Amino acid sequence: MEHVLSRRLAAVLCADVAGYSALIGADESGTVAALKGHQTAVLQLLQRHGGRVVDLAGDGIVAEFSSTVSAVEAAVAMQALMAERNADVPANKRLIFRVGVNQGDVVHDDSHIYGDGINVAARLQQIGEPGGVYVSGKVFEEVRDRMKTGFRDLGERELKNIARPVRVFEVVTGVGRSTRSPEFGPVTPRRPTVAVLPFDNMGGDSEQEYFADGVVEDIITALSRFRDFAVVARNSSFVYKGRAVDVRQVGRELGVRYVLEGSVRRARDRLRITAQLVDAMTGAHLWADKFDGKLDDVFEFQDQITLKVASVAEPTIRWAEIERSRRERPDSVEAYDLYLRALPMHLSQTRDANAEAIALLLKAIELEPNNPTFLVYAGNAMLHRSTMGWPAIGTDDTAHGIELVERALANARDDAVALSLSSMMLIHNLRDYDRGLMLTQRAVEANPNNLTVMIFAGITHLHIGNVDDAIAFSEHAIRLSPSLDGAHWPLTAISHAQMIKENYEEALVWAKRSVSANPSFVCTYWMLVAANAHLGRMDEAKRHLLTLRRLSPGVTIAQVWAAQPQKDASRTKAILDGLRLAGVAEQ
Repeated sequence: MEHVLSRRLAAVLCADVAGYSALIGADESGTVAALKGHQTAVLQLLQRHGGRVVDLAGDGIVAEFSSTVSAVEAAVAMQALMAERNADVPANKRLIFRVGVNQGDVVHDDSHIYGDGINVAARLQQIGEPGGVYVSGKVFEEVRDRMKTGFRDLGERELKNIARPVRVFEVVTGVGRSTRSPEFGPVTPRRPTVAVLPFDNMGGDSEQEYFADGVVEDIITALSRFRDFAVVARNSSFVYKGRAVDVRQVGRELGVRYVLEGSVRRARDRLRITAQLVDAMTGAHLWADKFDGKLDDVFEFQDQITLKVASVAEPTIRWAEIERSRRERPDSVEAYDLYLRALPMHLSQTRDANAEAIALLLKAIELEPNNPTFLVYAGNAMLHRSTMGWPAIGTDDTAHGIELVERALANARDDAVALSLSSMMLIHNLRDYDRGLMLTQRAVEANPNNLTVMIFAGITHLHIGNVDDAIAFSEHAIRLSPSLDGAHWPLTAISHAQMIKENYEEALVWAKRSVSANPSFVCTYWMLVAANAHLGRMDEAKRHLLTLRRLSPGVTIAQVWAAQPQKDASRTKAILDGLRLAGVAEQ
C-alpha cells in the first residue's frame, strides 16, 4: 500500500550521547546497559511533555512536539534528569546527552519524519556542548517571552549541509546556570562571548532604573551587530539584576569571556554613567569610561553612550583576543587562532610580516573555506602586497586577491567588515566606484558602530570625490575612539581632503596627528611634503621628503599617482604639484 505523505509545522528535538563511541570502546556491555536504562527514563519524560518519539537508533533520540515551548521544556528537563542520574556515576562512565531543538516544516509518512525542521535540529545537536541544549533562532523567538529560562546568543553558525547560516542560542537555566554538566566546564566558543550586565542604579529612582535598563538593552542590540563575538541574550544577563556578583562568577555561570558592567548616578538635572569592560577569566579591567549628560535630552544621551561603548568594545575585545591567543595558544592551528595571529600583520608596512599574515590566513581558509572574514582579510593582504610592489607570493597576487575578495562577498551577506574591506578592493584594484560605494553604504547600514567600517567609509568617499562625506566619516571614527589602532588612516584621509580644498595649514594639522599615531605611514608624508611646499616652507618639505624617501625608496610622482585611485584626477593635483615643488621626480 502506498504511503500518504503530509507536511506540518512542528518542533523537533534531537539528542545523542557525547563521546559514545569512546565509551563503547572502553566498556561495551556496561555502556549499552546504562544507555538502555537512561533511554527508558528519558522517553517517559519526553512523552510526559507531549513529545512523540519518531526515531530511536543507537544512542540517538528524535522526538516531535506540537508545541515549541514544550519541546524546550522537555530538553531542559531531560538534561536535569540526566544530571541527577549521573550524580553518583564515575566521570569517565557518565553518558551525557547533547540536545538540539528546532522549529520548522516536517514531512511525515506512516513512521518517519523528514525535512529541514529535523535536519537543523540534528546539526544543532552535533555542535552542542555535552549536557547543553542548543536551539535555533526560530525557537528562541517563539519561546523567549514564554519561559523562565535564559538564552545565550552564540551568533550565526554554518551548519553542515544546511544552505544558510543558523542563529544559535544556548539555553541557560536557573540563576545564570547553564544546562551543561559542571564537569565539562564553561563553553570556550570559537568566537569570544560577551555578557552585558544590568547597570546599577545608584539612586533608587524608578525613572532612572528605566533609563539604565534602556541603555543596557541598546548596548546589547548594538554589540549583537558585530561578527567577531557573540552576545548573551538579555534574558540571561538580567537574572543578575540587583545582585552583587563577581564578574568571574558570571563568566563561569554564563560561559562568557568578557563582561560589560556599569552604573547610573543622578545629581540634580544631570546623569553620570560609568562603564567598564572586564576579562571574566582574570577580573582584569580592559577599558573604563564615564559619561555625563543632562536629563532634558536623555534619549540623545542614551544614543551617545550606546555608540561610544559599542565602538570601543569591539577593538578592545579583538586586541584582547589577539594577546590571549599569543599567550595561551601560540602554536594553535585552529582557524580562529590563525586569523587572530594574522590580524596585526595583514596590512603591515613590511613585506615579511605581510607574507606571514597571508600564509596564516590561507591556512585558516583551508579549514573554513567559506568564512567571509578570513577570505576578505587574505584577499586584502594579497592586494596590499601587490600595491606595495613586493615580490609576488603566487603567480599573480592581484588576481588571487580579487578572487578571494569576490568569494568573501559571495558569503558576506550583512557582514559589515567584509563588505567594507571588499569595497576598498573594488575601488583600489578594479576602479569600480559605483559598486564600491554601494558596498560601503551596505556596511554602514549593517553596523554603524564599527570603527573599521567608519574608517573605510571615509576613505571610500575620499576616492570617489565626496570630500565633505570623507571628512565627516573620518572625524566620526576619531571621535568614537581617538586612540584607536589604525588612527593614521582617518587622520591622513582628513589631511588629504584638506589638500583637495587647498587648506594647507589645516592639512598639516591632521598630518602631524597622523605621524604621531604612526610614524611609518607613507601616505602621510605625501601631505607633509606637499602642504609645506605649497606654503613655501621648503626646509620643512625637504626634511619630510628625506623620511618619505627612506620609507619609500625611489618614490616618484608616477608611483604616488598610481597608488591613488581617485575617480576625479583633479583630487590628487594639489598633492602631486606640492611633491613636484619639493623636488620629487616624475619617473
